[in-house]
Amino acid sequence: YNQAHAEGAAAMMANVPGIRIVEEASVPETTAVAETMRNMIEIDGAKVLFPTSFGYFDPYILEMAEQFPEVQFFHAGGLYQEGMPDNVGSYFGYIDEAQYVAGVVAGHMSKTGKLGFVAAKPIPQVLRNVNAYTLGAKSVNPDIITQVIFTGDWAAPVKEAEATNSMADQGVDVVTCHVDSPKVVIETAEKRGIFSTGYHADQAPLAPKGYLTGAEWDWSSIYTNLGQQFVEGKTLMAGDIDHVLRGGISDKFCKISPYGQSVTDEAKADADAALDGLSKGELVIFKGPLQTNDGKEVLAEGAEYKQQDIELEKTDYLIEGVEGSVGG
Repeated sequence: YNQAHAEGAAAMMANVPGIRIVEEASVPETTAVAETMRNMIEIDGAKVLFPTSFGYFDPYILEMAEQFPEVQFFHAGGLYQEGMPDNVGSYFGYIDEAQYVAGVVAGHMSKTGKLGFVAAKPIPQVLRNVNAYTLGAKSVNPDIITQVIFTGDWAAPVKEAEATNSMADQGVDVVTCHVDSPKVVIETAEKRGIFSTGYHADQAPLAPKGYLTGAEWDWSSIYTNLGQQFVEGKTLMAGDIDHVLRGGISDKFCKISPYGQSVTDEAKADADAALDGLSKGELVIFKGPLQTNDGKEVLAEGAEYKQQDIELEKTDYLIEGVEGSVGG
C-alpha cells in the first residue's frame, strides 16, 4: 500500500514541474499523525497534505483542517460529507473492481471450492473488497466459500502467516489479502503449495509457481492530475477541485497483475470478459438478490449499487458465501 502511494507521488514530482514533496512513513493512527501534519505545515511549509492511512481522517485531519484553513488536506479513502471543512478532500479507487476480476480467476483455479482472505480490519473498504472478490469467484462457482480472518492491524506479519497456514490446513487452496504488505501472505501460500492473488502491487516474484494475478493500485494519474491543478492555483476551497475523487479500472486508478503461469485459458477468458465489462460500465458487481452471511437483505431482486453509490462506502457486512464476521 505504502509503496503504491510512493510510486504515485514520485510520478507527480516527475511529471509536474514546481512540486516539492516531504514524506514521513510509519506514522501511527494516533495524535502522532496530527503532530506530523503540524510539523509539515509549520516547519516544512507544506500547502497540500496527503495522509494515506484510514485512521488519520477522523478526528485528526478534520481537526487540523480547522486549524489550518489555508492548507488543503486530501485523504485516501475518507468519506467526505457536507459540513466538513471546505479544505478537506477525499480520493480513492474502486479497487474492488480488480478484486472482482481476481476472484473470477480464483474461482476457476480453486479445486476445493475454498478461498481465503487475510484482512487487517473490518472497515468498509476492506469488507467491500472481500465481498467483491467473493462475488467474482461465485460468478464461476456459486457454491464457493471465502474464509476471512481479521488480524486486527495493518501490519501483523506473525498473525498473517498464522492465518494463511490455518487456512491452508482447512483446505483453502487460493488465498488473498488486504493488509499493508502482502509479502508474508503470498510467501506463506507459496511455501504451502497453494495459489495466491495479490494486492496493492504485483507480487509475482514472491510466488513464481502459485501467483495467479492481483489487484493493483495506480495512483500516478490522480496524483499527477492533482499536482497539475495545484501549480495552476486551483483549490478545494475555491471549488476548483471536487471534494470526492473516485475512479476505477476505466479511469486507470487500478488494474490487475499479469496472469501467472498456472492460470488456465478458460480462467483468463472469463477474467478478461469481466475486465472488459467493468471498463465499459456494463458489469455491475453488487446487484440483487444479495444478502449478508447472517441472512439480512442487502439488495432485492432487480436492485443494484453502482460503483459511485455512497452506500458502498458504508459497507459494514459480509455477503452470503463468506465465512467470518465483522466482529473479528
